[in-house]
Amino acid sequence: MAGGITLLAFMLLFYEPLVAIPLHGVVQLVSNSSRAVIQRAHLRWDLIWRQSLLLIPMGFVGIEISQALAPPITRALIGAFVLLATWAPGALLLGSHPEEIDPNRRFILLGGTVGLLNTTIGATGPLIAPFFLNLGLTRFALIGTKAACQAFAHIAKIIVFGVVGFAFSEYLTLLIALSASVVLGTMVGSRILNHVNELWFVRLYKGVLTLVALHLVVGEILG
Repeated sequence: MAGGITLLAFMLLFYEPLVAIPLHGVVQLVSNSSRAVIQRAHLRWDLIWRQSLLLIPMGFVGIEISQALAPPITRALIGAFVLLATWAPGALLLGSHPEEIDPNRRFILLGGTVGLLNTTIGATGPLIAPFFLNLGLTRFALIGTKAACQAFAHIAKIIVFGVVGFAFSEYLTLLIALSASVVLGTMVGSRILNHVNELWFVRLYKGVLTLVALHLVVGEILG
């Protein structure tokens, strides 16, 4: 739960945003594509390809914004996004109701929004969930299609950063280690989940996200 956004928030403690965001994209591609492959028989490709249409063009718009912002501002913005996603996720929709929009237009809109935020905020998982409401999807189709949409979004992010010259090869060892860790973490986390109290599970993930987000926001403001 909230694994991607937690990972990005921690990476920002050690790397500049324009380094952390593309590296995060590679690791999350491994995580989401594995879920999509497992549920491949249930994928709704009509929704997936619509969501993919604007990912790359809007990604280039987003990276122009990212490059124009000072790293401390980007860190603080991502920290604020994490706080909203944790405590007031409805506020991220700015009063809109995507579940009421025709599914065809809904997922084109989703792709444009994700494409823009992909290369600025970096983690869009908390934002896209409402777009999957009222579609009559089974739980298998929901998990698989959402994972596939996110996987294609990360592919688009990697392409955009690659085009503008980000040197993924310089971080190859780190990326291999992170990708292996995310698979191992999924296996270990699934076992731990059987023994975690529901209440403490929510408290734990909200607490961790809040502390890291506050560090990003307050640290950059004080800095």
